[in-house]
Amino acid sequence: MGNTFGNFLRLTTFGESHGSAVGGILDGLPSGVQVSEQAVQAQLDRRRPGQSDLSTPRKEADRISIHSGIENGLSLGTPLGFTVANENRRPKDYAGFRAAPRPSHADFTYRMRYGAAASSGGGRASARETISRVAGGAIAEQLLGQRHGTEIVAWVSSVSDIDASAQDFAAVTRAQVDGSIVRCPDEAAAGKMITAIEQARDAGDSLGGIITCVCRNIPAGWGDPVFDKVEAGLARAMLSIPATKGFDFGSGFAGTRMRGSQHNDPFTCRDGRLVPATNNSGGIQGGITNGAPIYFRVAFKPVATIRLPQQTVDYDGNPVTIEGHGRHDPCVLPRAVAIVESMAALVLADAALAAEVK
Repeated sequence: MGNTFGNFLRLTTFGESHGSAVGGILDGLPSGVQVSEQAVQAQLDRRRPGQSDLSTPRKEADRISIHSGIENGLSLGTPLGFTVANENRRPKDYAGFRAAPRPSHADFTYRMRYGAAASSGGGRASARETISRVAGGAIAEQLLGQRHGTEIVAWVSSVSDIDASAQDFAAVTRAQVDGSIVRCPDEAAAGKMITAIEQARDAGDSLGGIITCVCRNIPAGWGDPVFDKVEAGLARAMLSIPATKGFDFGSGFAGTRMRGSQHNDPFTCRDGRLVPATNNSGGIQGGITNGAPIYFRVAFKPVATIRLPQQTVDYDGNPVTIEGHGRHDPCVLPRAVAIVESMAALVLADAALAAEVK
C-alpha cells in the first residue's frame, strides 16, 4: 500500500479513522525554514470536524504535536514527524456493517485488494487520513511563501446545481472565503448553498460540488516533461483526495468549445519580463509553469454515507438493507478547501525543489 507522496519533498502518512492517532513524516524539507505550528494548526482547524452545522458532529480538537525536525522554530533538514490524536472514537457505530460492504465505500475493494479491511470508519480510506496531508501541506506552504511569496487560495465554487459567480483570481483571499461557513466568497450563492446542504442533511441525504483553487506568485520554469508535468502532479494529488471525481485546470473542458485563435495566450512584456497576456493555459504550458497564476477545479461526489435505507447485498450475496448511523458530513466541500490547498502546496513545493536541480 503506497503511503508516500512526493519526490524531493516526501510526505508519508499513517493511521486509521478510529485508531489512537493519525500522523506523518515530512522528509526533504530544507533546513532554515521558519515553521509556524500556529499556521499549521490554523489549517487543521479549517479541516476539523464539528466546526459548523454543515459538518459531521464528531468532535475532535485535532491538535498537532510535532516531535522532530524543528528547533527554535526553524527546520533542521531532518525528518519532521507529527501526530494528531483521535480523541472521539466510536468504532461500535460500525459493528452492523461488517457483514456487508457499504454502497460506494471502499469496504469491498479493500477486501478484494488486501484480503482485509478496517472494521470501522473506513480505515485508510477514511477522510480522517487527510489530517496528515493538511499538516504536511501547511508546512510546504510556509516554504513556498518564504522563498517565493506564493499564495494558495481555494473556495467552494458550486454545491449541487448552485454556482458561485466568477471570482477575481488575483484578488480573492482566505478571509473572504472563510467569511461563510460553506467557504464560498459569493455571499448570495453561499446562502443558497447553506440552505441546500441543510435540506439534504435533514433528509438524511448528501450533496457534492466543485472547489476552485488559485496559486499565485509561481515563478516560470517549474515542472518537467514528459511524465512530471505540473498539471499531472496536481491531477494526481487532487484525485487522491477521498470523494474526488474530476479535475481540470485553466480553461478546462470549457476550452474545448473555443477556437485556437480564442484560446491561445499571447505574450506581452511587463516590468521587463515576458508574461502571458491571457491565461487560458492556467499558468502551465508544456507541463512547466509560465509565471501566470495556476488555477484549477476539483469535483467532489455526494458523501457516500447517508441515513436513507439502501438495498444491497452482504458478502454472501444475501439481500440486506443498509442505513448509515455514523457521524458524517452532508457535504464535504467546506472542510475539503484546506485539503485542496495543502495538496497543491505539496505539489508546488516538490516542483520548486526539483527546479533547483538542473
